[in-house]
Amino acid sequence: MKRTRKYLAGAAVTAAVAGMALVAGMATVSYAAPATAPHDTAGRAAHSATAAAASAPAAARKHAPTPRIVAPGERVTGAPGFELWLTPEGKHWTTPDMPEGQFRSVVDGNIDLSSPGVSLQYEGTPERVYLSGLYYGGKGTASVVEVETRAGTVAGKLIELPGRPGWGVWYATAVPDDSSWDFVSEVTVRDTKGRVYASLTRR
Repeated sequence: MKRTRKYLAGAAVTAAVAGMALVAGMATVSYAAPATAPHDTAGRAAHSATAAAASAPAAARKHAPTPRIVAPGERVTGAPGFELWLTPEGKHWTTPDMPEGQFRSVVDGNIDLSSPGVSLQYEGTPERVYLSGLYYGGKGTASVVEVETRAGTVAGKLIELPGRPGWGVWYATAVPDDSSWDFVSEVTVRDTKGRVYASLTRR
């Protein structure tokens, strides 16, 4: 079966997007204790509920997901025949029709690890596309990756080497669009606070 490979890279989305973190769904609740009812059980209950609601976002941030930390050379299976592993030099991966493996360097001078960015490689069959790439240079701790396609949003996963190297690899699988494999419009990696860590936009 004919194999197709694509390699793309892009810079981070600006702070206009990053400023939208964790706003939707949050409401401010105020409570004033009755001046003449010091033993008002309902009032104390309302106050407790307000305190719990205020602490919920902080708890959510504390338990936000982080990348899976892998040892150099440790293989991660994204799908049958689709494996990824990291070394200090970069990203390695296989697909069912490329079992000998491929490599994307982070030390060859083509990637500026000090500036936020995301790359995209995709290949596969008419039944399944294997999506993956590097992410690097963002602030904070990467948490999730969202891949926008014509069919909807695909959630991927993140892996990194120990010691906060400043880069990692994201990966996902998707069913290709009937009209074209070129169906990914955006890849966004967000940090543990919901802000954009790095992003690739294709128009």
